Amino acid sequence: DGIHSLIQSVYDDSILESMFTNGHETKVKENPLNENFAKKEFQALWREINHKYAYTVKFDSNELIKKAIAHIDDKLCVSELQYTTTIGRQKAEMNEYEIERGESFTGEKTRTKTLKHAETSQIKYDLIGKIAEGAVLTRKTISAILQGIRIDKLYMFKNNPEEFISKVIRLINEQKATMIVEHISYDTIEGEYDSTIFTAEKNTQSFDKAFLAKKAIQDYVFTDGSAEKSIERKFAEDLDAAEEVCVYAKLPRTFHIPTPVGNYSPDWAIAFYEGTVKHIFFVAETKGTMESLELRPIEQAKISCAKKLFNEMSTSKVRYDAVDSYKELLNIVIK
Repeated sequence: DGIHSLIQSVYDDSILESMFTNGHETKVKENPLNENFAKKEFQALWREINHKYAYTVKFDSNELIKKAIAHIDDKLCVSELQYTTTIGRQKAEMNEYEIERGESFTGEKTRTKTLKHAETSQIKYDLIGKIAEGAVLTRKTISAILQGIRIDKLYMFKNNPEEFISKVIRLINEQKATMIVEHISYDTIEGEYDSTIFTAEKNTQSFDKAFLAKKAIQDYVFTDGSAEKSIERKFAEDLDAAEEVCVYAKLPRTFHIPTPVGNYSPDWAIAFYEGTVKHIFFVAETKGTMESLELRPIEQAKISCAKKLFNEMSTSKVRYDAVDSYKELLNIVIK
């Protein structure tokens, strides 16, 4: 991790700041649960959401095959392998700064050509097996999809086999993700999350950059992103200042909802004062932009699964949505 951060610092000076700390500080700080966790409002919310779930998905393979074929025919584009040649003359005199920045040549020209005789033809690919593995589908289903796509799309495999495989997997998974939401159902299973999940993970971020909260179940709230006024940081500040909010928690990544496209971890659990809003218990996701077209289909599917669990299937009082500000959240809970 240290080497990775050091490499990143070449492009972003702010990365270096997190690599150096005050040597006199205690190496590991604790961020224990505080008295807000014991509030009856949070305990009531926690009892509603700390269940564990299993999902079932039933859909017609033929429907997926048809949708995947149409999606691949429409969207698949595989670039041919290319190489770029740079020609220039080295300067007679140069300094260290120019060498470091790659400015030691003058009159540089570049020429990009398509690789006509790539050696990929000598490499044996289990095309069906690779795609089946990546899309988590049977070889029979993948075979039917590849047989159904246009011949010109299938021939793109020769252009760039690795890119063809990765893009076909992604396009199939996008269609699978949309179908999952239509056909998924959830059941509670044995076991519950306990309070230790909030303190089990030791945060590596600096406490100096964390938000010192009054209404959170831990004194410090660590938000995503390096920006001091990130979406999450602003959201936490607004929760803390809102008169309607009684108590809230930044949920750890170990708190998750299973979905067929990967586990999904929502960001926040919030309890409002009774009588101030219609929905007093809320689980929220905060994103920089909530326009559906801006989110990847896989991410859309995870959020849609959470909506289906909390808003349609669950008998609890909890509601869920994805928002980009506290103002948007308030507009939802007062309706």
